[in-house]
Amino acid sequence: MDRENSKIFSKTDKQKMLYEAKLEDVEFSAAEADQDDLEALDRSREADKRQLHEILKKE
Repeated sequence: MDRENSKIFSKTDKQKMLYEAKLEDVEFSAAEADQDDLEALDRSREADKRQLHEILKKE
């Protein structure tokens, strides 16, 4: 990592980067969700954790 251009990001900044990386415009209704939707939601959360880990690792 280049120390001259490095920046320490706050947790909020990291969450914003993760949110912007997703670029989702999908609506989710828990009332209408079926088992496949809930499984997809779990997979999405796990993917978010992995992505955040990659962002933190780059610092």
